[in-house]
Amino acid sequence: MPDIVSEHGCFGGVQAFYRHDSREIGLPMKFSVYHPPQAKLRRVPVLFYLAGLSCTEETFMIKAGAQRWAAQYGIMLVAPDTSPRNTGIEGADKDWDVGTGAGFYIDATQPPWSRHFRMESYVAHELHDLICAEFNADEKRIGIFGHSMGGHGALVLALRHPDRYRSVSAFAPIASPTRCPWGQKAFANYLGADKTLWESHDASELMKRRSTPFPQGILIDQGLSDKFLQEQLLPHEFEQACIRAAQPLKLRFHEGYDHGYYFISSFIEDHLAFHHGILDG
Repeated sequence: MPDIVSEHGCFGGVQAFYRHDSREIGLPMKFSVYHPPQAKLRRVPVLFYLAGLSCTEETFMIKAGAQRWAAQYGIMLVAPDTSPRNTGIEGADKDWDVGTGAGFYIDATQPPWSRHFRMESYVAHELHDLICAEFNADEKRIGIFGHSMGGHGALVLALRHPDRYRSVSAFAPIASPTRCPWGQKAFANYLGADKTLWESHDASELMKRRSTPFPQGILIDQGLSDKFLQEQLLPHEFEQACIRAAQPLKLRFHEGYDHGYYFISSFIEDHLAFHHGILDG
């Protein structure tokens, strides 16, 4: 059982923060869980949320306002940290877009990052299994979503581990990291020079190789006042890949919304309802 850092009553349920020793990371990791009131009585569906660059396990739970809707729909929310912390790796705290707070939800193959930066295995396997074993979670009803770097993570993990996730959505995801500066910098550091390996962690490239992997659809929301839209996020690359894969996609653009949590909190109810419709459908 992970150690409890803190617990807080919230919409009839409990917002909790935990710490545990991770075998995949090789260091202590933190994560947060919202336990809806229904979890006191039965196993409930689980929705993993992956946060963006520089965020922590607290960011989504504090800023998104998701607990109100999770309590209504009876969904457990889980948010891991965005990277290992206090790794001792030289340069890990130098840049905000590589290293601490910027794990990109992949398993690094290049030293020194490969020592601790194993976020794909941590999220898709270790944390997934811990949640199902220790809490009142229904392992057959699990979805994933995220924002920015975490939107990239949600799409990629869903496509790479379709047996683990029944539903997927994203806010302003880095939709094709092999084509944008954030992704190219991270992948060069974590994965080296092999561009074929990069493509195996690019949602747009992965989707091109699939055939309707999520027949009940994928939901993406994107603000049109997002300063990262044109250079970093590239949602149309993913849209074209979905057309090629015959994958139903609802890609919604919103005037006046930027990249932050005011945007996320404005549409969080829609995402919880979307996942509820699939996980409880």
